[in-house]
Amino acid sequence: MATEASRLRVKKVGDVTQVEFIDRNILDEANIQLIGEEITSIIEASPRPKLLISFTNVDHLSSAALGTLITVNNRVKQASGQLRLSDIDPQIYEVFVITKLNKLFEIHETAADALKSFK
Repeated sequence: MATEASRLRVKKVGDVTQVEFIDRNILDEANIQLIGEEITSIIEASPRPKLLISFTNVDHLSSAALGTLITVNNRVKQASGQLRLSDIDPQIYEVFVITKLNKLFEIHETAADALKSFK
């Protein structure tokens, strides 16, 4: 398996960059690091990034993946950007509630709802 293969599907929707994960399980440290680096380069490519991360098809997230999301959130804020999360599986959302990350992130039921929320 090529280590440099993208773990993300990225598309532009207007001025919003929408990111989806290719993997159903985001557990592997090396992949999480690659995902973090890839998202960081997306953030750095825009003066005021508008980023939507969709969790369609994601069944499992590790705590390291949550840590990466927090880092991504901080980077977006530093760049005066906006971050939205969407399509989170109810079991994964439960982890967001337990860790109070549902208060940190703006989470939407669907990517369409999240796209409408950008200013």
